[in-house]
Amino acid sequence: MNNVLEHSVYISNPLLGEYFEVKLPKWEKRIKCVAYAFCFSETSGQYKVLRSVVSKFEGRPHVSELEVYTLGVDEKWRNVGEVPEPLCGSFCKANVNGFVHWMNSEKNDSIYSLNSWTEEVKSLLAPRGLTTSSYGLTLVELGNCLCLCDTYHSEYVDIWWMKEYGIAESWTKDRIWKDTIQPDISCDRFIPISTWKDGEILMQRYHGTHVVSYNPKEKKFTKVKVYLGFAGTSYIPSFYSLKTVIGESLQVSYAYPKVEIV
Repeated sequence: MNNVLEHSVYISNPLLGEYFEVKLPKWEKRIKCVAYAFCFSETSGQYKVLRSVVSKFEGRPHVSELEVYTLGVDEKWRNVGEVPEPLCGSFCKANVNGFVHWMNSEKNDSIYSLNSWTEEVKSLLAPRGLTTSSYGLTLVELGNCLCLCDTYHSEYVDIWWMKEYGIAESWTKDRIWKDTIQPDISCDRFIPISTWKDGEILMQRYHGTHVVSYNPKEKKFTKVKVYLGFAGTSYIPSFYSLKTVIGESLQVSYAYPKVEIV
């Protein structure tokens, strides 16, 4: 969310039709933009909402501060300090082993991570020799592995896998040629979003509704039929109720979908 004065943030379990509205801090004039992320700490068993707040002060450059709200624990947002790279767009969807990640918006050599348990921010080295700017790079989680995807090129997609988390020397590149995607859209950007159990990689067309699946053994794409919507994301169904997370004192609402999605 960016430059929006009035907005809402919800935590939802679509399988149970539950949702919970997170109470946000009062908007201040000094705030330039905000971004949100959701994470789970296996160490503490806690679910947390992260909020990056970019503020502008007279005579000072933009400052990005990180705020945390722990579901069922915190009554207010906690400020955990400034982050080295102002985040004015959105966090990426690469949540690996309880670490939330984002990239430097101006340089392609640094990746930042926040430990959802200790709430410490650290930096990781991106693969060496990248020639694509941060605009064409996307961080994702594939098979519980941190991946950096270069989707800028019209003929192929490069996926860098960090085989050993935190070890820069473990980056390994796979190049996926897009020659088997239907010709009218093959030159567009395709963003990897998830992996199937058999190792196939699900990708979505950037700013589009087309979804394809890549089989690394056959080196071939197949079209995936989708219904409605304009953006895809990975989702693991769960019967774990929000009530057990936020407690009985807070209100959980219910809204079942009117349209059945097959």
